[in-house]
Amino acid sequence: MKFVKLFFLVFICYLTTACTASRRTVTVRPATGVVVTKIHRPRTVVHNNTTFFFSRGTWYRRRNNAYVVVNPPAGIVVNTLPRGYETVVIRGTRYYKLNRVYYQKRGRRYVVVRI
Repeated sequence: MKFVKLFFLVFICYLTTACTASRRTVTVRPATGVVVTKIHRPRTVVHNNTTFFFSRGTWYRRRNNAYVVVNPPAGIVVNTLPRGYETVVIRGTRYYKLNRVYYQKRGRRYVVVRI
């Protein structure tokens, strides 16, 4: 009887571990042009007298009391990139790709570039 209880306990532990190990978090980014009312802790970036907001790898511009998802202009600079970027090498140059936007590291900052 003790063996059956032990086997059952080990089986439950294995099943619990297998189920939780396969979980995955998927973050969905809004498409360009989508309007949202709130964004999570945005960083304000001014580029060519235009104010942009950067939050979790997505760029926004303010419209009335909401934010519109936009493609960032080339040359706009951020200090850090959030998790989830991909490092790619194109023609010998290293770029950082995040949400279909390419960045190039210059010093300690990341600059949006067109490829």
